[in-house]
Amino acid sequence: MSVQFPTAEAAAAGELPAEPEARPLPWAAIDESLFRACVQCGLCTASCPTYAELGDENDGPRGRIHLMHLVARGELPFTRDVQRHLDRCLACQGCESACPYGVEYGRLIHAFRRGISTAPGGRLPTDNRFHRRVVRGVLANAERARHRLGRGRWTRRIGLDRLLLGTGLWRLLPRRAGRLLTLLPRPTRSAPRLPLILPPLGRRRACVALFTGCLVDALFRQIHWATARVLQQNGCEVFVLRSQVCCGAFHLHCGDLAEADRLAAQNAALFNANHVDAIITNTGGCGAVLKACGAGGSAETSDGELRKFAGKVRDITEFLDALGILPPPGEIRATVAYHEACGLAHGQRIREQPRNLLRKIPALTLVELPEADLCCGAAATYGITEPAMADRLCRR
Repeated sequence: MSVQFPTAEAAAAGELPAEPEARPLPWAAIDESLFRACVQCGLCTASCPTYAELGDENDGPRGRIHLMHLVARGELPFTRDVQRHLDRCLACQGCESACPYGVEYGRLIHAFRRGISTAPGGRLPTDNRFHRRVVRGVLANAERARHRLGRGRWTRRIGLDRLLLGTGLWRLLPRRAGRLLTLLPRPTRSAPRLPLILPPLGRRRACVALFTGCLVDALFRQIHWATARVLQQNGCEVFVLRSQVCCGAFHLHCGDLAEADRLAAQNAALFNANHVDAIITNTGGCGAVLKACGAGGSAETSDGELRKFAGKVRDITEFLDALGILPPPGEIRATVAYHEACGLAHGQRIREQPRNLLRKIPALTLVELPEADLCCGAAATYGITEPAMADRLCRR
């Protein structure tokens, strides 16, 4: 079939078809200063887990910033190869700790991922039914997670979980479901729900609220009990609010910033930061997300309320180190190493406080771990979306 070009007469008469209106790029709203803050010095590359493993500039922070900037300006098409380099980012923020210029890489990668789902041909690895129904629909909801995962306890009683994992039969399950099975801890008897108020033991030194979150409360509630007991022993009155929700980390990593903002607003309105000295977290990732929520804003909660809420969030080690922990009476004769959680070390800049507390335990010997601040490969749902790289980092 031959192509019919418009004649000069048609052009002169204004009969040419109208040019289609250019659609704005989905990254047009990203603040240009976030890109320009990076001077491409490369001091961040040694702190990037994927660059350490792959040695590819495109899988390092400055390479990814350069790619995102070119795409945002329309100078580079958003291809599968470009997205692959961005998908491999753990958003661990190790590069932020190393950057002498204060580049906010975390804000940049999250904002860019929000635009990927609306870009032509763009699709996040978390944009699928499994992540919508299982990760955000179940794991990010404490009650649902406890109920659904509790059904799996019978598999332990009959040894089915060991059979599936030991023989490799889990590989016959749907890919993401099978991978999740290998990452979840073996089902145990759930600890009872914490009471609404736990009184201080001895002189009252502080009044705090405990953030229990979603998945941690469903799978590791004993950690919340241990946190509450330590706070009580150090003179803290502890409040546990029933209606609190997920911190939004799962949604943030999935590029769903709107839902993360909504959850932040809900938590901020519930906790009412005026009534407590601190809001205590015991999970690095949750604490980092909660502290950062005040920088955004939400349709349901004013910026002032969010900032007040975020300003009261404290990691348990950060809080106790500042309060002055009472010397533990019991000895632990062991040599231990400490691996830093990314959300704690990079997201919250908390490094020495956990070590300070460990050193106060009588007879305990603390030794440093090589690459203690390099990401373990978990990174919310990264262990599901990028299993090969996650396993490489875990082995490292």
